[in-house]
Amino acid sequence: MQNQALEQIERTGLVPVIAMEDPELAVPLARALAEGEIPVIELTFRTSAAADAIARIRRECPDVLAGAGTVRTPDQVRQAHQAGARFIVAPGFNPDVAQACAALQLPFVPGVVTPTEIDRALLAGCQVLKFFPAEPSGGIEMLKALAAPFRHTGVKFLPTGGIREDNFAAYLALDIVTAVGGTWIAPAGAIARQEWASITKLCRQAREIARTARG
Repeated sequence: MQNQALEQIERTGLVPVIAMEDPELAVPLARALAEGEIPVIELTFRTSAAADAIARIRRECPDVLAGAGTVRTPDQVRQAHQAGARFIVAPGFNPDVAQACAALQLPFVPGVVTPTEIDRALLAGCQVLKFFPAEPSGGIEMLKALAAPFRHTGVKFLPTGGIREDNFAAYLALDIVTAVGGTWIAPAGAIARQEWASITKLCRQAREIARTARG
């Protein structure tokens, strides 16, 4: 399951990051994303609705890869797993969270922004690392510099933080980038207004740009 989830993320190249306020909107959002060829969603544990939203998507949209984001404790890992999350994303690297994910065979994508954090995450068995916050930390040039000493490991990065429609293609053009994460694909306002057709259109546009960026 671990490789399958990470492979689906890489095939899609885009991970919509959602702070879901109303779990009733989770399923129509997931369907809008899938219709736009982005069957992946990261629901952050910044809101109390995250676990419920993941459970609804897993139950009603099983083809959409639903993961949990902003996971900071082993207890949240267990909550996400119980809800049906298929991958875990964190803002930083916490060895306790890594251990909890490993015990449940859940892919763990920890946040890193230093060589030390990358080293620790690799030693914990992580395959994909979240470069966060990407733009405030130096963007593409910083990512390339950080990745250089670790290229032989095969590690890939998922940049998040300041990724927008006007810069995500440049990240996806890098062979060290497995996908990019961001909120612009499904803006909070569009979700609240239930503008599903608009979100689907944004997804299709992003996917077309992603294909071009990856050649």
